[in-house]
Amino acid sequence: MEKDSVAVRNTSRPKALLSWSSGKDSAMALYRTVTASEYDVVSLLTTISERFHRVSMHGVREELLEMQANALHLHLQRVAIPYPCPNAVYEERMRETLLFWKEKGITHSIFGDLFLEDIRKYREEKLALLDLTPVFPVWGRDTGALAEEMIRLGFRAILSCVDPKKLAPAFVGREFDSALLADLPKSVDPCGENGEFHTFVYDMPLFQKPIHVEIGEKVLRDGFWFADILPKP
Repeated sequence: MEKDSVAVRNTSRPKALLSWSSGKDSAMALYRTVTASEYDVVSLLTTISERFHRVSMHGVREELLEMQANALHLHLQRVAIPYPCPNAVYEERMRETLLFWKEKGITHSIFGDLFLEDIRKYREEKLALLDLTPVFPVWGRDTGALAEEMIRLGFRAILSCVDPKKLAPAFVGREFDSALLADLPKSVDPCGENGEFHTFVYDMPLFQKPIHVEIGEKVLRDGFWFADILPKP
């Protein structure tokens, strides 16, 4: 973890970290949080593969992650993890990071989870040990309606990763748009909440400006198809 000097704003609202995957669900959680003005988001929190320098599971380049944080004018807290990463190592590094931020006044941690009860329970149990409170701004929303709302609001994203056991590899690298939603098989959740796909957001209502990208090589790695999303020069 980077223990850099961070100036936490002094506001009356509870201070929070936001778990940032670089994808649309965490982006929507941020949008909901900011527009509700209930919490003061002081930093994004993202796990990065030490070996690949990419966002864990999403496969997004660290450079693009930094561009997202800059577009949002938010601090970015990286948590470096090994590849592969034993769960005990992941939990210890997250614990260390959260304690660091708790000392700076953080009381809440925000997530973009939608309906997976086991994941929510896991987060609640781990944060309770640190006396931190989890927040789930988009929890329980109908995922079809939520996906359409994101597109209508101006969220622009690309499918960066696809699980070929659940969705055809041809979908990787595609835009997350109305055409994609129409093409998804009925067995696939419109937001990919069951791990069918992951996304990279290159524009959203809170961005100061969009991130211009292009699709590079598409590769099969560890049983998943990844599109290498590249920043345009």
